[in-house]
Amino acid sequence: MTTGKINVQTENIFPIIKKFLYSDHEIFLREIVSNAVDATKKLQILSSKGEVSGELGDLTIEIKLDEKNKTLTISDKGIGMSEAEVNKFINEVAFSSAEAFLKKHKDATDSSSIIGHFGLGFYSSFMVSDRVEIQTRSHKKTTKAVHWSCDGSPEYTLETGHKKERGTDIILHINKDSKEFLEKARIQTLLEKYCKFLPVEIKFDDKVINNTAPAWTKKPTDLKDEDYQNFYKELYPFSEPPLFWIHLNVDYPFNLTGILYFPKLSNTIEVQKNKIQLYCNQVFVTDEVKEIVPEFLTLLHGVIDSPDIPLNVSRSYLQSDPNVKKINSYITKKVADKLEELFKKDRKSYEEKWEHINIFVKYGAITDDKFYDRSKKFGLYQDTEDKFYTLEEYQEAVKAEQTNKDKKLIALYSNNTVDQDSYIQSAVNRSYVVVKLDTVIDNHFINTVEQKESDLSFVRVDSETIDKLVEKDEVGASVLSEKEETTLKELFEKEIDDNMVNVELKPLNPEDQPVLITKPEFSRRMKEMAAMSGMGAMGDMPEQYNLVVNANHPFVNKILTQKKDQGTVVKHLYDLALLSQNMLKGKDLTSFIERSVSMIEGDGPKKSAGGAAKTTKAPKAAKEPKEAKEPKEEKGKKS
Repeated sequence: MTTGKINVQTENIFPIIKKFLYSDHEIFLREIVSNAVDATKKLQILSSKGEVSGELGDLTIEIKLDEKNKTLTISDKGIGMSEAEVNKFINEVAFSSAEAFLKKHKDATDSSSIIGHFGLGFYSSFMVSDRVEIQTRSHKKTTKAVHWSCDGSPEYTLETGHKKERGTDIILHINKDSKEFLEKARIQTLLEKYCKFLPVEIKFDDKVINNTAPAWTKKPTDLKDEDYQNFYKELYPFSEPPLFWIHLNVDYPFNLTGILYFPKLSNTIEVQKNKIQLYCNQVFVTDEVKEIVPEFLTLLHGVIDSPDIPLNVSRSYLQSDPNVKKINSYITKKVADKLEELFKKDRKSYEEKWEHINIFVKYGAITDDKFYDRSKKFGLYQDTEDKFYTLEEYQEAVKAEQTNKDKKLIALYSNNTVDQDSYIQSAVNRSYVVVKLDTVIDNHFINTVEQKESDLSFVRVDSETIDKLVEKDEVGASVLSEKEETTLKELFEKEIDDNMVNVELKPLNPEDQPVLITKPEFSRRMKEMAAMSGMGAMGDMPEQYNLVVNANHPFVNKILTQKKDQGTVVKHLYDLALLSQNMLKGKDLTSFIERSVSMIEGDGPKKSAGGAAKTTKAPKAAKEPKEAKEPKEEKGKKS
C-alpha cells in the first residue's frame, strides 16, 4: 500500500478555472457516466485496431443505488486503468485521459465520439460525496487491479484492488447534504435528462434507460417519415405531431448533426421557446440554445449535436466563439432553404400550414436581416377572404385602388375580423383588399416591413374613416352648414365629456355608419407595442380615439331638428359606436341595454337619476281584455 498527495499543478489548474464552472451539483452524474461511456468507446476503438484480443462481451454500463450504505456506484466494462494510469489521470488534476487517448489514436474512425477533453469531470463527484472510491482493472492482461480512495482532500490511498473483470467502478459515498441523490426517482430523472441518448447501453434498476442510436445519428436516407415522427414523440410525448422537419448533417467546416422540427405554434411566443436540446456526442448539455441558434429559431423543437460547441462555459464565450457563429449562420440558411422549398413544391399545402408557422417567419424577419430578405419569397399575407399573397403579389393586386395621393401604397389590415367586421365590409365595398395581421408580434412585424419597404405603409382598417384610409385628392361636401356642424359637435362633446375622445364631423357617404370610432394608427400601434414589451408607462396609458360623426347621414341631420331627448339619442349613438369596437363595458353596457329595451317598448327613452335610461312599465291598455281580443285585421286597419 502507498500513500501520496494529489499533484495539483498550476499549469493545469488555470485552464480549468477559465473553462469550467459547475453551478449545479446534479451535473456530477452526467460527468461520471460520460467517463464510463468514454472508457467503453476507447475499448471498442482498440478492439477495431486489433489491440484488444477476443470478444468484448456485454458492455452495458450499470448504475446501482445502495440507500442503506449511502452509496451510488457507476460501473463500466471498458478500458480500465493500471496503477500508473490512475496516478497519471486521477492524481494529476486536469490531465485528461481522453485528451491523451485522442492524440494517440487521432486516425481512428470513432475517435471523435470520445466525450471528455479536460479531465475535470471525475472530480465533480466530490460535490456530492464525503468519499470517492475507484475499483479498476485494465484491459491489459499483465496488470493488477487497483483500488483508489480519497475524501476530497489532497490525501489519497492507492493499493492493489480486488476487481476481477476488466473495467472501472466509481463508488460515491453520498454526503448528508446530498441525500436527494440516494433517491431512486431522483437518479432516474437525472439519467433520463442527461443520458437518454448515450451511445452505450446504460442500466438502472435492471432496466436499460437509453436509446443508443437516436434518429439524428443516422443518415437521412436511412430514415422514413414515420421514424422522424416517432423520434419527435420520444422527445415530446404529449405534443401534437410536427408540421415538418429539417435533418442537419454537416462535417465541414464544423461538425454538426441534428433534427429540427417545426411545431404547431400558438399565439404565445414565450410558451414555445427553449424546446431545442443541445447535445455533445449524445450527452445532453442544455436546452438554453439562443447563443447557438438565432433567437427566432428557439421557437423550433428538436436536437442539435456538435462536439465543436464548447461546453460549461460562459454565454459571452459562446457568443464570441467562431464555430458557434458558423453553426448559427448554417442553421438559419438551412431553415430558409426548407421553407422556400416547401412553398415552391406545394404552395397549397404550405398555405394550409401558414396559421402555425407565420409567427416563426415573422419573428425571423424582425430579428434577422438576412432571413427577412429570404422570407420575402415564402412569407405570406392572408386577406379577409382567405386568399394568400406574397408581399410582391399583394402590392401588385392593390396598387390600382390602394395608392394614395402621395404615390404610397397603403396595406390595409385587421387584427380582429369579428370586432372590425363593419370596417372591413366598408373597405371591401370600395374594392380594397384587407389582410389579417392578428398575432402577438404583428405590430413589430409591420414596423419592420415599413422600414425595409419605404413605399409601403400599413393602416389598420379602423384607424380612419373609409375615405381617409387611402387618402385621395377628392374632398366630400357636407350637407350641414358651418353653424349646424358646430352645434352638432357641441352636443356630442357635452354628452361624452371625456378628454381622451376627439369628436370630429366628416362628410361621409350617407350610406356609411352615422357615427364610428377610429383609432389613430401611430399612437395605437406604439401603445400596443409598449404594452407587449413591458414598457408600463406608455403601455398603461388610456386609449385615445376619435368619434367620427357622419355629417351626411340622414339620422344625424335629424338630431338637429328633433329637440326632444337630443342628449339621450346622442349618447345612444356614441354607445353604438363603442359597442361596434367591443369597447362598451360594465355599467355603461347595462345602461345601454336598459335604454334600448325602453326604446323598443315604444315609450321613448327615460333617464334615471343617474342619467341612464330606465325601462318603463307597459301601458295599462295593453293589459285590457278588450284590446287583447280585438281581431288582427281590425288592428291592422286602425294602424
